Amino acid sequence: MTDTELLEKTTAKAWPDRLYAQLRAGGVTHTSYVPDAGHARLIDLLRSDSEVTATVLTTEEEGVALAAGAWLGGARSVILMQSSGVGNCINMLSLPVIARFPLLMLVTMRGEWGEFNPWQVPMGQATEDALRSIGVRVFRAETAEELLAIVPAALVEAFDADQQIAILIGQRVMGEKKW
Repeated sequence: MTDTELLEKTTAKAWPDRLYAQLRAGGVTHTSYVPDAGHARLIDLLRSDSEVTATVLTTEEEGVALAAGAWLGGARSVILMQSSGVGNCINMLSLPVIARFPLLMLVTMRGEWGEFNPWQVPMGQATEDALRSIGVRVFRAETAEELLAIVPAALVEAFDADQQIAILIGQRVMGEKKW
């Protein structure tokens, strides 16, 4: 293994820990999520933090309402979901867009590189366009380093400028899923 490959492998394994630190440094004290293997480490870190309220969702659109409520209660929230979940919450996204509530979503992509499940492909292809069409600003990260460079700016835009932000985390960041 080359030094570059080793660095990439180390970074790929460490990104959830570094992302967690960025979210906490950005004042995030609430998270909501539908369990997801791509977010598993980040979910564990947030759940184990006694200063973070972590809410398991039955469907992703509940997270949009919880994020709005958290903001009204003085907390910063992040929603963790897969790209398939974006399709579930597209109508609810009108709440933060119209009411100008800050929103930060971290979306692990499916239906892309190395996808084994054909049911994930259509929404994976439509995710970015669907979010943009409803008025959500979209950033895309194809590497762990890109993700970690985007998050601090996204925190500022969401919570200081009352923007609705989705960060799409490319499937390569998490690695190929094998079942």
